[in-house]
Amino acid sequence: MSELYLMTAIITRDRTKDFAAFYDRYGVPVNFITLGNGTANNELLDYFGLDGTEKAVIFSVVTRKTWKKVKTGLEREMQIDVPGTGVAFIIPLASIGGLKALRFLTGDETFEIGEETTLKDTKFELLVIIANQGYTELIMDAARKMQAGGGTVIHAKGTGMESADKFLGVTLASEKEIIFIVVKKEQKNAIMKAVMEDAGLESKAKSVIFSLPVTETAGMRLLTEYAEESEAAAENGES
Repeated sequence: MSELYLMTAIITRDRTKDFAAFYDRYGVPVNFITLGNGTANNELLDYFGLDGTEKAVIFSVVTRKTWKKVKTGLEREMQIDVPGTGVAFIIPLASIGGLKALRFLTGDETFEIGEETTLKDTKFELLVIIANQGYTELIMDAARKMQAGGGTVIHAKGTGMESADKFLGVTLASEKEIIFIVVKKEQKNAIMKAVMEDAGLESKAKSVIFSLPVTETAGMRLLTEYAEESEAAAENGES
């Protein structure tokens, strides 16, 4: 899906409402906002003109066309280039779990769907699962059935949830959990399918899932060894 991107903005926390309103004006209907803290030292903060470390992180799914408009607006209206304001960037999506989820995240924007994003020689992908709060274990149980490793969870607040009835046929709560799981690329489809079946839109978790390509990793040796051992054990059990 070379036309779809995960847009991430890291901004000063006091401007969260301003940026949320800006995104709404520019046709980015669904956003997931979480809080964070910067880790830069005082010298680096002074260098970039930053007056504090309290941040907000906004995740959105956008098309290439929307990103071009938003990027111009971020520079002209929100003055994101001014030191101390923030930073925004995009990452290409590799795949997304279902047409309903796609329509919900993009506001049913018309665009050409291409082939899945592929990067040469990549071995892993990052699964991003957005679900109602309180269902992390249900999601992880589904993923582990397909030999997924551990995940990382952050709490977020969703905006634009009122559009869920239109595109998904369900009502979504605004309080969200976002789960990140790094998986082997050949496992991705099976894990996504398991999560969609056990914790998808038909369940109480109401999960939406998509994946991002990962170019390089560090610290994934044990995950690879675990997967290889599991495969070997399964083969020996069948023989």
